[in-house]
Amino acid sequence: MTMLDRMRQHKNWLKWSLAAVCLAFVFFYVPDFLTTVPGAAPTDVVASVEGREITSNDFRRVYFQQLQSYQMAYGGELNDQLLRQLGIDQQILQQMIDEEASVVEAERLELSVSDVEVRERILSLPGLQDNGVFIGEEQYRLLLRSQVPPITPAQFEDNIRRSILLDKLRAAITGWIEVSDDELRDEYRLRTEKIKLDIVTFSPVEFRDGITVTDDELAAHLDANAETYRIPEKRKIDYLLIDAESLREGVVVPDADIERYYTDNASQYSNPEQVRASHILFETEGADEAEAEVRARAEAVLAEARDGGDFAALAEEHSDDVGSATLGGDLDYFSRGRMVPEFEAAAFSMEAGTISDLVQTEYGFHIIHVTDKREAATRPLEDVRDQIADQLQWEQAQGQADLMAEELAGQIATPEDLAQAATVRGLTLEESNYFGRTEAIDGLGLAAGVASAAFSFAPGEVGGPLRTPTGHVFLTVTDEQEAYAPELDEVRDQVESDLVDEHAQAAAEQRAAELTPTLQAADDFTAAAEGADLAVTTTELIVRGTALPGLGARPEIEELAFSLGVGETSDVLATDDLVAVIHVAEREDVTDEGFATAVDSLRGELLFDQQGRFFSAYMTKAKETMQIDVDLQTMALSVI
Repeated sequence: MTMLDRMRQHKNWLKWSLAAVCLAFVFFYVPDFLTTVPGAAPTDVVASVEGREITSNDFRRVYFQQLQSYQMAYGGELNDQLLRQLGIDQQILQQMIDEEASVVEAERLELSVSDVEVRERILSLPGLQDNGVFIGEEQYRLLLRSQVPPITPAQFEDNIRRSILLDKLRAAITGWIEVSDDELRDEYRLRTEKIKLDIVTFSPVEFRDGITVTDDELAAHLDANAETYRIPEKRKIDYLLIDAESLREGVVVPDADIERYYTDNASQYSNPEQVRASHILFETEGADEAEAEVRARAEAVLAEARDGGDFAALAEEHSDDVGSATLGGDLDYFSRGRMVPEFEAAAFSMEAGTISDLVQTEYGFHIIHVTDKREAATRPLEDVRDQIADQLQWEQAQGQADLMAEELAGQIATPEDLAQAATVRGLTLEESNYFGRTEAIDGLGLAAGVASAAFSFAPGEVGGPLRTPTGHVFLTVTDEQEAYAPELDEVRDQVESDLVDEHAQAAAEQRAAELTPTLQAADDFTAAAEGADLAVTTTELIVRGTALPGLGARPEIEELAFSLGVGETSDVLATDDLVAVIHVAEREDVTDEGFATAVDSLRGELLFDQQGRFFSAYMTKAKETMQIDVDLQTMALSVI
């Protein structure tokens, strides 16, 4: 129906639509953070691609735009600290690097954008039009100056030029890709075909009791699976942890700072007016019938809806918006700026529970049913005071940890320096356990960066600071342990558990094999199963990808299930941890009519997907030839 719906369908591809980030023309509020950056200077380089620099200023702008977007979508509880713990900062930087790499590749292919193309794009932007006409040079400049921070025409036009250049690159690389009718039909069948299953399972866990194994069997199992139980190379370290979580206990956030943050970030705590609506769409673009005929058909359904018809059922039957039709036309809650103007104006002018007249947009005719409305509201300071204090406390503690790590980096060169720094700073020099490359480290947990460094250092060598989710680590390797084949007593419990599991699996498979012929020969699968004291689980009609009761998502079982005919029963299906027999009780095959209805939207979706995957693979290969430098320390300092 709307671009929002199509964006939802193609969200993986849209990460390449860079114009949607900075040129959506529903201008985003960006906090005025650009004048002072506490950790890194605005011109410090976070990354570079073939000499094209991404500065701290650039990264910080995009990072906080993304933070604000997440908070609008998920609420204020999703804060800067949590985003960094989830690694979102590194994902954002990687996207920015990918964009710069795309520009480099476009220039290598000698693609260019003329001033005429830039002007035509600007004149066509909906956000710069009034009733289909460009708003004029003066209004254009005023609109750019009203942004926070203000945007000059030159900056804006450079962004437009860049967006067009990247569009040309994607078109040059993926424009040859087509989707055949056979591919579409196969994809439609894979998505739409349904079956109803009867399932019986034989859980190996139920066969574990009573299974015993001898020492000879354990020894033989260990010998046959020696590599599985081989103890990997391990390291032991002494480390100094500068833990931001510990430092935050001493941080006191003044009320004035909390109030200032609340005022400066008021939009985070404001929920705009929202409407929840359902709709029925009658597309005019590409329709076989004339617009008047489409209108007449829409008016007939409108009359039925207003006469007490079930709106959800009518949407499912008549709506051309495939995405929402299956949900009874429901579009969920949306705020202003999310739908096309005509649709939005109608929806926000209606009362909850009412049905609109026909609303015409660029997509066709809509019947809108407003089901709920939410008034705009702002959470008061007292409701979010603790949350803000916690965030500012964490940020200041991280800043202290970063500063301490930076100071110590110039003071620690030997293991003795580590011990002295611990004493002077009131920290503790910790001794780790022996750990493998992918194993937890006592006191640090699964710290992949620290473990990787430990295995790259020679004994006695000192390294750091290494960033962890809560702070920084300096370390020295104190001992090495070579990989070795263990004796049975060292791994007895694990070997015994694995061998018992193996025997239990075999017992479950044997029991299933004994009963399956009876199940396959029975006219009534359920009665035969219950007669053998087996519990039968029956699904609804399901499509591929549906988790099966008791089995979960098992592609190998799903593939077999859809290959069976109605009334057929499978052989024993065994995976590493379960045994099952399935019976197809019912099948709903695809229809030519359904395919004809879905083919156009499906073609667009598959084309987006194939182009996106090819472009991603192409750029991955192209980046291998580029000089790309990243400074994670500067990145971290850019957002403290």
